[in-house]
Amino acid sequence: MRRPSPWNFKRPMFQVQPITALDTPGLHPYATLRRTLEHAQQGIFVAEGEKIVRRLLQSRFTVISLLVDERWLAEFRPLLETRPEPIIVHLAKKELLEALVGFDLFQGALAIGKIPAPSGLDAVLAAAPQPRLLVAVDKIGNAENLGTLVRNCVAFGTQALLVGETSGSPFLRRAVRNSMGAIFDLPVIEAANLVESLHDLRQRGIRCLAAHPSARGKTLAQADFTGDCCIIFGNEGSGISPEVLAACDEAVAIPMPPQVDSLNVAAAAAVFLYEASRQRGKME
Repeated sequence: MRRPSPWNFKRPMFQVQPITALDTPGLHPYATLRRTLEHAQQGIFVAEGEKIVRRLLQSRFTVISLLVDERWLAEFRPLLETRPEPIIVHLAKKELLEALVGFDLFQGALAIGKIPAPSGLDAVLAAAPQPRLLVAVDKIGNAENLGTLVRNCVAFGTQALLVGETSGSPFLRRAVRNSMGAIFDLPVIEAANLVESLHDLRQRGIRCLAAHPSARGKTLAQADFTGDCCIIFGNEGSGISPEVLAACDEAVAIPMPPQVDSLNVAAAAAVFLYEASRQRGKME
């Protein structure tokens, strides 16, 4: 009886490399987790935690490597076997992982992914069904807030995120972590000049609405989110810059008692995006 050729079996693209020393080749990105600028220059990001690593493996993003406690290999193996690219799985005891990264790891699972090329506005609008819903951010530097805002965007059907030149990257480690991997499902447009980008949107018939706590005469319930629109959010300290605010069609506020100045930007985004979804009939 003829035996089947071993070449008929698909070989896994991932390679397991047990590590016993901190100077093992390929571990440098994990030893430099706090060097965010260095990672950005290399075009890579870090996924931290079991759920986020799992969602990265399920995504269209390119995965470079994993650094995991031994117990996670069996959990991730089915997903690793479906990946088309070669992936190095660095395997080590949790204690060694923590010595490498320099802080406690609750779950002992990390991964390095490749930041995708920014989405183009034309491609996003062509693929997005109407009415379109976009979000833009101005001067948001807190990674945790930005990550949670990304999670809210995906939860309420936002079709793209415009990141202004004064905002941080949604691919920072803490932003990816707080998004719970939602960043893998949200096209990101890098706006070299947010004011010009908003003017471009308005010329395309997309209304730009500023989430602005001092807005007069227009509250959230009075605003119209049923057509194509982009909602702009700023940071808690100074809000949206005057230049960006002037580039919007109108400002909208969440009504609150006088003793409360404003909400955290991620909380405000959840309120605004829920209202937009409700008006579009998606929350019924």
